[in-house]
Amino acid sequence: MQLAKKFADFGNALHSGAKSYDIVGRRKLWYTISAIVLIVLAGITALRGVNLGIEFTGGSEFQISSPKSLDPAPARKEVKSVVATNEPKVTVVGGSSLRIQTEQLSAPETEALRGKLASAYGVSSKQVTSSFIGPSWGKDVTSKALRAVVVFLLLVGAVMALYFRNIKSSLAAVMALMHDLLLTAFTYGSVGFEVTPAAVIGFLTILGYSLYDTVVVFDKVRENTEGITEQGTFTYAEAVNRAVNQTLVRSINTSVVALLPVGAILFIGAFLLGAGTLKDISLALFVGILVGTYSSIFLAPCFLVGLRQREAAIAEHTARVIAGRKEKGSAAAATSPEEEKENPAAAESATRVQPRRKTKANRKKGQR
Repeated sequence: MQLAKKFADFGNALHSGAKSYDIVGRRKLWYTISAIVLIVLAGITALRGVNLGIEFTGGSEFQISSPKSLDPAPARKEVKSVVATNEPKVTVVGGSSLRIQTEQLSAPETEALRGKLASAYGVSSKQVTSSFIGPSWGKDVTSKALRAVVVFLLLVGAVMALYFRNIKSSLAAVMALMHDLLLTAFTYGSVGFEVTPAAVIGFLTILGYSLYDTVVVFDKVRENTEGITEQGTFTYAEAVNRAVNQTLVRSINTSVVALLPVGAILFIGAFLLGAGTLKDISLALFVGILVGTYSSIFLAPCFLVGLRQREAAIAEHTARVIAGRKEKGSAAAATSPEEEKENPAAAESATRVQPRRKTKANRKKGQR
């Protein structure tokens, strides 16, 4: 109870402005962290190679129910006895079945391999099922998956532009979503999980989670920046930073609530049952929710500030606010010669001190 009260007090302090973290002012740090993580994961994925499922590559699949052994060695041996150049993928499914995926086999080769697998694992031929996915079907699935992602991003961009009536808000949101998608995909590739249609569904789902958090933050940004150029108290970057602080606790709470059941599904699917579909979709969801929370707090608002500070009206207003602070001799707005050359950076550096020096009356006025 005491911990919950402290967290609630922390959220109230952020919302009122009594406590503030300069998130937007440190955006170069967040950009650097994201770039390093993306490069490292992309490098690992490139070295290991993307583990595409049979639905994308096409081929033959055999499943052995209740074999006497789950050792993959006999399966590899029998596959190579039929086609010497074929390198199979053997995985345990559900803790009691073996799945063997190979390149495309002819009908005689399929029947011959079924018999050999049954003998190798001490089961009847009825316990060995086979299926075939042609390469054209695999290409069709791949193209549809990519098309679904592109259409999703285009629709998100259009809806965001209409909702916020600002194309730059839409662009910032799509940039954050692209970051989430790439980071989740590279994480998937680096751990070697198989990319299946279930994983693609997971990717699209986490984009929805990320978009929800971003819309919450941007909605508060719109509220805080309405008529921003008509006042001289704070800059656009400071108003955006305050919106991020005010929605910080809500974003964390939403993510924790979503991560608990997804984490349970991931643990059960990956470690207890070994269920491929559960494992595929839950890993994408788990990583995606974490990444989406990070991007909605540390990236999307920073992208928005970076895009809008190039507007003449915003840049002029920022310069006017900083000049006004200098004239008043405000300690909170003291800047170095290097900061004076770049108005946005100077404005953001004042954010860390400004909330602490406001009186209660001024603070209420700033909220209005």
